[in-house]
Amino acid sequence: MRISLREQLLAAIFAGIIAILSQVTIPLGLIPLTLQTFIIGLTVTILGSKTGTWAITIYLLLGLIGIPVFAGGSAGFGVLFGPTGGFLIGFIFNGLVTGSILDNTKKNYFWAVIANIVGALVTLAFGTAWLKFGTGMEFIAALKTGFIPFIIPGIIKAVACSLLGIFLLHRLPQRYFAPIK
Repeated sequence: MRISLREQLLAAIFAGIIAILSQVTIPLGLIPLTLQTFIIGLTVTILGSKTGTWAITIYLLLGLIGIPVFAGGSAGFGVLFGPTGGFLIGFIFNGLVTGSILDNTKKNYFWAVIANIVGALVTLAFGTAWLKFGTGMEFIAALKTGFIPFIIPGIIKAVACSLLGIFLLHRLPQRYFAPIK
């Protein structure tokens, strides 16, 4: 997969935006409610699958090398591969799934909402499975901790990032961002 310099720059800019909005958190026990999932969806909606997923990967690599970009200013190997790291790793799969849906359908409000809801559920499923196996937690307990409380906020954020993303795509120069079908 070849990524142009323009796509690399856009990915780097959006990785920085993800890092900034990830600091907006509401602590809810083991897993905080953050704007990470909102900006992940918005990034992929605007940039498309390839560049959007690359932006997410850059963001995760920044956190892995110790730059405090994860929720609450955290960083490092322990965060990325700790009990809640599956949600972070799940962002890559969110980007791939959301982007794939948007790349293969019309880029309109309806498909953006569907793609972002599916992507948000992918993140929650991946993070919940990681939580279950990483902590030895019972499956029902992992669902109650990492999935169920975040369904409604995830859907709200998916709808919001879809609406904003499509709105912006219709107003931004198409030579820079994912084409509208």
